[in-house]
Amino acid sequence: MMTNLVRAEFTKLFTTKLWLWLLIGSAGLTALFVSLPIAFEGEAQNPGLPLDSVEGQQSLLSSAGAASVFTVVLGIIAMTGEYRHQTITATFLVTPRRERVAVAKVITYALTGLAFGAVNVFVAVAIAVPWLGAKNIELSLTANGIPATLLGVVFGLALFTVIGVGIGALVRNQVAAVVGTLVYSLVVESFVSLLPTVRDYFKYFPGGAFSGLTNTYQADVSFLPAWQAGLLLAAYGVVFTVLGTALTTRRDIA
Repeated sequence: MMTNLVRAEFTKLFTTKLWLWLLIGSAGLTALFVSLPIAFEGEAQNPGLPLDSVEGQQSLLSSAGAASVFTVVLGIIAMTGEYRHQTITATFLVTPRRERVAVAKVITYALTGLAFGAVNVFVAVAIAVPWLGAKNIELSLTANGIPATLLGVVFGLALFTVIGVGIGALVRNQVAAVVGTLVYSLVVESFVSLLPTVRDYFKYFPGGAFSGLTNTYQADVSFLPAWQAGLLLAAYGVVFTVLGTALTTRRDIA
């Protein structure tokens, strides 16, 4: 039964090209964020870490995590799109046990998030390895914690997709959910990470947990160890999913 529901969710996903545009957008942002540090490597005014250092290379490849904004939006639209296009009624008529629908969406979009992560990691590596090589900087993909960073990006993006599904279930209005999430991610967390009085707490926010999971470097911010950050981000995914599922099963469709 669950297999059929997941298959149905994938069918819905591929019915439109939204996933493709979001994937292209995420890959483009990753390419930009990886290219800029390499392009300005060695410049006198470059504030970034040296790319021949372990920390610099980890932080460079963790730039693929910029795709998180696209995966969380994908997860939100997966849920709110049902309400916006009024397909949720038919969905719940076919599957009256609403929690099964929610679980199927989580599974489907977690797998989609893993695919987004893999693509963005590939883009980051495909740009970084030859370009750094041309600058006589060796980048090993099997040492210096690089595998952990790359895996952190992949699983982190999957978790953000799950968080998006949970947010979409909690806030059924698509515009409100997407805009609110983007404002939080791009404005609120940015301020928290930069303000001296509160930035010590940024590591406990979803964005801070993701930074810790992917070994991202940020001046004056100490992130949680990767395993703790990963558990914290997974906890966010569980909380949003459970709350969203509970609300979906209790409230009216309209």
